[in-house]
Amino acid sequence: MASTKPLCIALVAGEASGDTLGAGVIRALKQHFPDAEFIGIGGPRMQAEGLVSQVPMERLAVMGLVEVLGRLRELLRIRRDLVEFLKQRRPDVFIGIDAPDFTLGVEQRLRDVGIPTVHYVSPSVWAWREKRVLGIRRSTDLMLTLFPFEEEVYRRHGVAVRCVGHTLADEIPMEPDREAARRQLGLSPADQVIALMPGSRNGELRKLGLLFLQTAAWCLERNPQLRFILPCANSERRQQMESILADSGLQLPLTLLDGQSHAALAACDAVLIASGTATLEAMLFKRPMVVAYRMAGLTFRILKRLVRVGHVALPNLLAGQEVAPEFLQDAATPEAMGQALLDRLGPTAEREQTEARFRELHQLLRRDADQAAADAIIQLLRDKGRLA
Repeated sequence: MASTKPLCIALVAGEASGDTLGAGVIRALKQHFPDAEFIGIGGPRMQAEGLVSQVPMERLAVMGLVEVLGRLRELLRIRRDLVEFLKQRRPDVFIGIDAPDFTLGVEQRLRDVGIPTVHYVSPSVWAWREKRVLGIRRSTDLMLTLFPFEEEVYRRHGVAVRCVGHTLADEIPMEPDREAARRQLGLSPADQVIALMPGSRNGELRKLGLLFLQTAAWCLERNPQLRFILPCANSERRQQMESILADSGLQLPLTLLDGQSHAALAACDAVLIASGTATLEAMLFKRPMVVAYRMAGLTFRILKRLVRVGHVALPNLLAGQEVAPEFLQDAATPEAMGQALLDRLGPTAEREQTEARFRELHQLLRRDADQAAADAIIQLLRDKGRLA
């Protein structure tokens, strides 16, 4: 029977990109249910929309197969306590946002006691370990995907699925204002600017920060007119990057930014970027990019044996071809990445084709994602008798 009490909606996000998605869903749901209560785990964006977070979201932010082992006991304790809390509160629906190793376990335990569950952001089942879909089918009443190519594998295994697009595609304009972004950052229209984006996590900066600075130095030797900008996700990452720069001894025309990653992407001519959600942002800003990633050696060797797709960067996966060169692990060298960056600075036919393809992909992902996700969740609530 549908309840007459205000809805109680539980959500969990494990990192900044999930926090953005979760905030958008909360905002859209509040338009339909202004008295709804939102509980779970989320970051500053979700909390600003009204979520009461049980623990700091940062405690869930860990990447890699090997890296997670050092935090496993804490993560298991947080999940156990959260499940017990939610079993007592009996929310009308639970929405796990990305972080599948954490959220899918919560979803299964809650679904087993009759709480409807949604998983928002598909794990990479289309790339490796497709049989994970069977576990997802046991855990999740509804899968919300960001990208159209992800739907087919779920339908094949009988999982209810809906592609909602990506909220960033809705927010970022089709034609970014480069001149305004350059004015905001104090850059001249004539400057040749490369953005460096080595990631938003401590581990990413430890593995990529110095490498990206060395790549910038390699480029500068060949083009002394270059300028570099590097957006820092928060004050901790800025301090970490300042330390890496000081220890490197490199003298670079580099400006560290506090946040402002979108302004950096709008302003730059090309970007050296860590594989992840940021590559999608670079694609939406129509910027030529060079993609790099390094991880623990054992993690890389395990994944190399398991992954079935030829690319890791989201723009390449969406395009079905390499529109951004990828340099992974030992292939990520200053020389290789520097040359690829310099090749993408000037106006070329290849650059025009890449930008045109990025526009097509941007349009494909524009689906009013926040509202589409909210609509799908509301329909599930109706189907489960939680709404009249």
